[in-house]
Amino acid sequence: MDYLLVFFGLVLLVVGGEFLVRSSVALSFKLHLSKMVIGLTVVSFATSAPELLVSLQAALNGFSDIALGNVLGSNIANIGLVLGITAIISPLAIDKDFYKLNWPVMMILSVALYFILKSGMQISRSEGIALLLMLFVYLWILIRRAKKQRGTQPVDEGIDEGLSKASNFKIILWLLIGGVALYAGSEFLVGGAVSLAENFGVSERVIAVTMIAVGTSIPELAASVIAALKKEKAISLGNLIGSNIFNISSVLGITAIIQPIAVKSNEVLTNDIFWMIGFAAVLLPLAFLPQSFQLGRKRGIVLVLAYGIFISMTIIS
Repeated sequence: MDYLLVFFGLVLLVVGGEFLVRSSVALSFKLHLSKMVIGLTVVSFATSAPELLVSLQAALNGFSDIALGNVLGSNIANIGLVLGITAIISPLAIDKDFYKLNWPVMMILSVALYFILKSGMQISRSEGIALLLMLFVYLWILIRRAKKQRGTQPVDEGIDEGLSKASNFKIILWLLIGGVALYAGSEFLVGGAVSLAENFGVSERVIAVTMIAVGTSIPELAASVIAALKKEKAISLGNLIGSNIFNISSVLGITAIIQPIAVKSNEVLTNDIFWMIGFAAVLLPLAFLPQSFQLGRKRGIVLVLAYGIFISMTIIS
């Protein structure tokens, strides 16, 4: 029964994430946003919705290790697993915004989260508000930069005409289906995962940073792989970096505002968060060495292998 709950929970998260991404992208097309802005904001928030629902549900039920482990594990999976697989499928070009804005913001938030957790062994409501405010500042800078670049950048091609022509009724219907599926999926996944952890005698944290994290990263994997296959590389890279930013600032921020998140396992501070910071930090040298502004197949393999080491060490410990 526990396996069925986890399975159906993951299926509903995938379905919900897909419908939410579809409705969000269709709406963004109507607003005439650029693909990079869509990837960094609309798609990122939509694909972070599973993490938000799972972390919020876990925190409200008193499973703070799942709420934290889900976000830390998802951020690790987004870079090590999802970005790695995406780069193996199709080498990704890296633009200047990566190191001028997006990567620094991801690193600042990652390091800030470490000090927040270490200082009080929890994320309080005020700290949740601070994280959310950091997101708003980032979005303001991002949109302002995008407006300045408008007219100097070539017009994006390859837009999905089906989504760009979706009716308002379809957008609302997709949004409702996505929301209901995400809510039900988060209920099933958290309940099944907690029960499995108890039955196997492993901690909720281990289940969260491995099984749950990979499950909630499936929307990112689907969105990025599809974008890479369609050669929409701006959306692939932007989606992943944006998702990591949203996971820390909005998922943990919103969850902490509703229910403060306590650190129950020391491994969160001695192991998991350092893996998350490490995966985020390694993106910069990978982007420039030995060939600049390209994340190719060999580097993708390195990321996937590193993720495999993380999973093995986490389970063994």
